[in-house]
Amino acid sequence: MALFTEHADVSVRPAIERDAAELARIQHAAWAQTIAEPLGADTLESLDLDAMAEQWRTAITTPPGPGFSVLTALAAQQVVGFCAVSPELIVAFEVDPLHQREGHGSRLLSAAVDRLRQDGANSANVWLPRDAQAKQQFFASAGFGEAGRIRHLQVSEDREIVEERWTALIGG
Repeated sequence: MALFTEHADVSVRPAIERDAAELARIQHAAWAQTIAEPLGADTLESLDLDAMAEQWRTAITTPPGPGFSVLTALAAQQVVGFCAVSPELIVAFEVDPLHQREGHGSRLLSAAVDRLRQDGANSANVWLPRDAQAKQQFFASAGFGEAGRIRHLQVSEDREIVEERWTALIGG
């Protein structure tokens, strides 16, 4: 085993267009792990990964607004997680279930907070599914706390995902 390699073993970088399909795959796998029940197996199975990848490709190449950025976590050259940020908000945050508890989430969150600070944010906010206990524990361990706001995302006539807003002060 070589002591040094040409590339970092783990890293976070701005997402590039060719990451889009992996972001969609990771998002689908993470949703299957965290929100499969409220989302519904039928809805989860019906998601179009190609369409999801195209949405990520557009977000990467043509950000929807100022301060929007997509970051990718890597293990060697393999995409293992991502997050998207907009002013004061972590819009999406997922780590491949096969690569959780390896530090990728912490690196992603640190990079996201750096990006938010760079854009002048004094706080970071994220909406977390009420039933995603592991994700809530992760954000709580990073200094986030419940902000007392709830939203209901209607999935179908009889299904909804309840999310709670979590926040952390990040400014100086």
